[in-house]
Amino acid sequence: MATEAQVHQAAHLVEQLDPATTALLTVECQNGVVGPESALPELAEAARTTGALAQVARLTDAAHEAGVQVLHAVAERRPDGRGASHNARLFHAAGRLPVQQITGSDAVRIADPVPVAEEDLIVRRLHGLSPIAGTDVDALLRNLGVRNIVIVGVSANVAIPNAVFDAVNLGYTAVVPADAIAGVPAEYTPAMVRNTLALVATVTSTDAVLTCWKRPRREQ
Repeated sequence: MATEAQVHQAAHLVEQLDPATTALLTVECQNGVVGPESALPELAEAARTTGALAQVARLTDAAHEAGVQVLHAVAERRPDGRGASHNARLFHAAGRLPVQQITGSDAVRIADPVPVAEEDLIVRRLHGLSPIAGTDVDALLRNLGVRNIVIVGVSANVAIPNAVFDAVNLGYTAVVPADAIAGVPAEYTPAMVRNTLALVATVTSTDAVLTCWKRPRREQ
């Protein structure tokens, strides 16, 4: 039997995940990052072997069915590199990788098995580390009346915490299904969730989110 605290937590999560005011943000779930021909094979392997990418696919499918707005945040660069960031070691390393996230290439297409629907928004960035800051995400979500963002994808090392911090700083409630994010090494992800993300976001599971999104359909 569920405790009073568990019942309260479940009710609070249902309120946070109201489809009318919630969006799902998938972060860098693109072929060149988590696909078979990834520029970052260790990260791609972690996303797949931990089941995180499969959970992203489940969440995206459920969001489509529940009427939750889906945004796919994609990192890419122009063939000539114009506008790309150069002020961190990460950017220099990325520029030397054998697979480049070139605009229009297969590397920047959303990776299987994550579904993409016609109503999804794809937000592309040419610079920086954040899927939110410096992109159209905030304006789009405000125009849609969104107040809560479910953040999934990769990586737990950089882009996911960056997205969570930016969402919170902009006044959104961030929700992180811990089994739908991945980083390297694999053991780093739960440590990041426990010691950092849990302080600023609602940490939950894919199944808990799916339960909330199925509820409105049963009650209609």
